[in-house]
Amino acid sequence: MSNAEAANAPDEKTFTLSNDETGDTVKLPIVEGTYGPHCIDIRQLYGQTGHFTLDPSFTATGSCKSRITYIDGDEGILMHRGYRIEDLAAKSSFMEVCYLLLYGDLPTQDQLDEFTHNIVYHTMVHDQMNYFYRGFRRDAHPMAVMCGVVGALSAFYHDSLDIFDPKQREISAHRLIAKIPTLAAMTMKYSMGQPFMYPRNDLSYPENFLYMCFAVPAEAYEVNPVLAKAMDRILILHADHEQNASTSTVRLAGSSQANPFACIAAGIASLWGPSHGGANQAVLEMLDQIGSKEHIPEFIERAKSKDDPFKLMGFGHRVYKNHDPRAQVLKESCDEVLDLLGVDDPRLELAMELERIALEDDYFKERKLFPNVDFYSGIILKAMGFPVEMFTVLFAVSRTVGWTSQWKEMMEEPSLKIGRPRQLYTGPAERPFIPMDKRG
Repeated sequence: MSNAEAANAPDEKTFTLSNDETGDTVKLPIVEGTYGPHCIDIRQLYGQTGHFTLDPSFTATGSCKSRITYIDGDEGILMHRGYRIEDLAAKSSFMEVCYLLLYGDLPTQDQLDEFTHNIVYHTMVHDQMNYFYRGFRRDAHPMAVMCGVVGALSAFYHDSLDIFDPKQREISAHRLIAKIPTLAAMTMKYSMGQPFMYPRNDLSYPENFLYMCFAVPAEAYEVNPVLAKAMDRILILHADHEQNASTSTVRLAGSSQANPFACIAAGIASLWGPSHGGANQAVLEMLDQIGSKEHIPEFIERAKSKDDPFKLMGFGHRVYKNHDPRAQVLKESCDEVLDLLGVDDPRLELAMELERIALEDDYFKERKLFPNVDFYSGIILKAMGFPVEMFTVLFAVSRTVGWTSQWKEMMEEPSLKIGRPRQLYTGPAERPFIPMDKRG
């Protein structure tokens, strides 16, 4: 029996729950996926028992079925549509990965050429979008600006807002992947007081983004291929990561039939949180806190202490309990970028020394607290010249294709319903209303 057939055969395997007080039992179907733990289908639980489940933060709850991304945190595995992230980062391009996430298979050359053409010719944004930026303070956080301008896209592209039309969904997906880098670059330029640089159709996706971020009208700008390769890898490695907070936010917003631009804006708002998209920024802030190489041993010992709240940011991962499969790939790019640029930055030198010491320390080795993707991406982006405040914006640029693919998959699900989590109410019991003059 195929996995799909097993998932649709609820009587094949069941899980039995018993109520100790009443002696009642209920059988719930077990649903199997391609990999990972099996799921107990609890959709009929309330109807049969009058009980809900309680799972704060949803860490033991599968919110959907998905064919896009698989993670095995214990083994350090990340796959998109069945392809290992290490292979995709080493052998493909971000455009190929975008196509894979959206459509389910790696493209042929003709398919890739057509897809790339569609993205390239959607990179410009409506000229009136320029006026939106004038309403923001120059020192506004870039993520605050992005929340506004991405949501505003729905005010300009009315011809692709019918979420039940597959063609319009596809056009919206292409527009989001194409235009969010343009908006991100405009956000960076605005904060610096520099003129916006329009996209160039002769450049690749990562080259074009670097051009829009760092070129100026006064002189020619040549994109270094090493930096373009590093940016391409950063985009690939952050493209999707299963049902994390921001992806779940996009899906929940989309379940209400909100338009895709609004859904992605909601995802950006969720990503803004320091516990989610701000991790690579936190790495740089930690390095500032450490200050210099001679202080590293002190902070290493503080990180080991259970009584000290200090943590080594960028080491270990909530999901990956073995190693972050993205980290080693990005370390190669990190070394290439630093060698190329020869950056004389004490903070970057401090990061490399911290990496060396931590990797040699038995405490970190035994607990598998290795540098993760955020550690290396923060160092690369800093070396390239991106302001620290832009790091989370860059995360949003790469994650847009994941959010869009997850939204598209959800919209294609025949059984789509609006998301409506329940709760366990623990407030006061019913009370009589007390008139104002009798309240003590």
